[in-house]
Amino acid sequence: MDDKCIMENILLTEKGVCDLFLHGTIESSTANVHQAFNTALNDSLCMQDELYKKMAQKGWYPTEQAEEQKIQKVKQKFSNSSSN
Repeated sequence: MDDKCIMENILLTEKGVCDLFLHGTIESSTANVHQAFNTALNDSLCMQDELYKKMAQKGWYPTEQAEEQKIQKVKQKFSNSSSN
């Protein structure tokens, strides 16, 4: 298993952890439990961000620029929806 594959697996795991902590935060019944999940969620989001940045630096997580025309089309769609 190469480094890229390892990083992808870690990132996917971290995203899953974030999802679990988010639901734990939302569903918590007491302030203490809510705070514990919220802190864990924020820590996990920071780890996910660092993993993403390292992968992007190595070219392992490429992104593409959205076309301006598509952005304007989506903006128009939602501005029309909100006025109805």
